[in-house]
Amino acid sequence: MTEEHRAAIQLTLTPGIGPCHFRLLIEHFQSAVATLAASQKQLRTVPGLGTKLRQTLSCHRQPEVVEQIIRCCQQHQVKILLATDKMYPAQLKEIHDPPGILFCRGPLKPTDGLSIAIVGMRRPSHYGLQTAYRLAEELSRAGFTIVSGLARGIDAAAHRGALAAGGRTLAVLGSGVLNTYPQENHELAESITAQGAVLSEFPPLNPPTRGAFPQRNRLISGLSLGVIVVEAASRSGALISARHALEQGREVLAVPGQVDSHRSRGCHLLLKDGASLVESAKDVLETLGPLSQPVIDQQGRPLFHPRELQLNNQEQTVLDLVQEQATSIDLIVQQSGLPAARVLSTISALEMGQLLNRLSGQYVVRRKP
Repeated sequence: MTEEHRAAIQLTLTPGIGPCHFRLLIEHFQSAVATLAASQKQLRTVPGLGTKLRQTLSCHRQPEVVEQIIRCCQQHQVKILLATDKMYPAQLKEIHDPPGILFCRGPLKPTDGLSIAIVGMRRPSHYGLQTAYRLAEELSRAGFTIVSGLARGIDAAAHRGALAAGGRTLAVLGSGVLNTYPQENHELAESITAQGAVLSEFPPLNPPTRGAFPQRNRLISGLSLGVIVVEAASRSGALISARHALEQGREVLAVPGQVDSHRSRGCHLLLKDGASLVESAKDVLETLGPLSQPVIDQQGRPLFHPRELQLNNQEQTVLDLVQEQATSIDLIVQQSGLPAARVLSTISALEMGQLLNRLSGQYVVRRKP
């Protein structure tokens, strides 16, 4: 464990230092170690840092607590991730208030860059449970990692659907990763760590608190390309995730329900406000836009657009031969072994799907975001 990790834990334990202040201080002083070593004079140069918080930073030290957290993580194979660590999810770095520290049980993989969140109410109907489970299964088989919050109801159904499909799923907790809430989902959490990861920005043994759940919702959306809401009342935590998704530039999607059911009101409000309607995984693939940066898919290929997951073998073969620089169509015909007419028709289909661009003459290029 590096001194930077120790300093970062200490910084997050400091009263008044939330994700935004943490990011501000790290950007200003370039490291958590330098932040803790800063004098009052140096702290006064940080914009937006009040007198009380400056004093707290100078005198609030809990080295014993920091060491207890580190020992606990080492004993239970919990990884402590900083934004500078390779395993820290790239998507979270893009949001306004990423967690300064992420505690993680289970492996994170490059393929998790292709994630979709499924959230909803804790007391859903049978229809809601079935729909969340089915969507998670379909999206997992398509190659997505399913993100949710391990809550009762829709969240748990989404995790189980992903696991049943043999896919990956990430659970973001409003408690520590060693203090599963609700307790009834403890076995589910253990299954997730074997086939995905359980994440939290709170120390591993932290109990759940009311304010922690709205806070963790920004991580559910922040880890994902989009958020699907499956059943939500007009005032629901799932709508908080949807609001975070909008603020973070992620897609918001909703499943329609019965017009006379209170469980559908939140989803219908989202649809009225412009959310994309979802009935199947195909709707999700057609809604999501190009990726801000390529993601490695399950076959180890760079993926520029989720729509590529829908390609048949012939389309995939042709697309794999198109480079990010101008690529000769004659070369694609030669390397693919396909008839020229079939290559041309496939290129036309890929161009219509906005996955490549045809340049002047006999050249094509991979379409970038």
